[in-house]
Amino acid sequence: MRAFVVDGEAAVARLDGEERDVVATLIADVAVLLGAEHFSESNDGDTSAQGTGPPSDEDMIRESLAGIADSVETPHDPAVLALLPHASKDDDALAQEFRRLTEHDMRNLKVARLKRMWEALSAEESEWRVSLDEALPTAAALTDVRLVLASRLGVSTEDDAELLRMSIATAIDSEEAPTDEGAAQRLWWGMVYESLGWLQESLLDALSFPDQEPDSHHDGDDTKGGDDV
Repeated sequence: MRAFVVDGEAAVARLDGEERDVVATLIADVAVLLGAEHFSESNDGDTSAQGTGPPSDEDMIRESLAGIADSVETPHDPAVLALLPHASKDDDALAQEFRRLTEHDMRNLKVARLKRMWEALSAEESEWRVSLDEALPTAAALTDVRLVLASRLGVSTEDDAELLRMSIATAIDSEEAPTDEGAAQRLWWGMVYESLGWLQESLLDALSFPDQEPDSHHDGDDTKGGDDV
């Protein structure tokens, strides 16, 4: 895995085939948590057959209004709640009303960002090219993926994150894989979590400091397999 660097009007990273498959699968799983159908080559977002073209302002307003439900339940899955948090911790009525008015659009926005990222990673190319216009939406999508991983890993504070990094470093230094399957899965997903954070940081750095040389290579994650999120 190599960091994002600016190349013309795009930021470019390199992931090998296995890394791309792991990240693309994870992205698709997060989209499913948000209520989307699982991404596949057969539903890759091609709307040409529909003959509708880009939606008009009226269409977007109509779609937004159609998504306002009479009521919306608070997500029971803590990972989904991390993606769609309460607008207010102190006023339940306000939080529920805000959720009712906005959750439909927020889910669609997040799924659309994830879909674009999945499509880029599903292409059989060694480079992951992100146009500079798409850099911030891509970084936001990576945040959503890492929020789900953090929820599954029980990482909710910086202390939790530091303990995770220490356990990864200890495992790498010892060169011994955990014998407990649960510990092995946690270690593997922790490496993915940290790798995506490093990649996201390199994307933001490429956007903010295009002439700066990045710490370009990252090989701390063993992407041989893992369970669905």
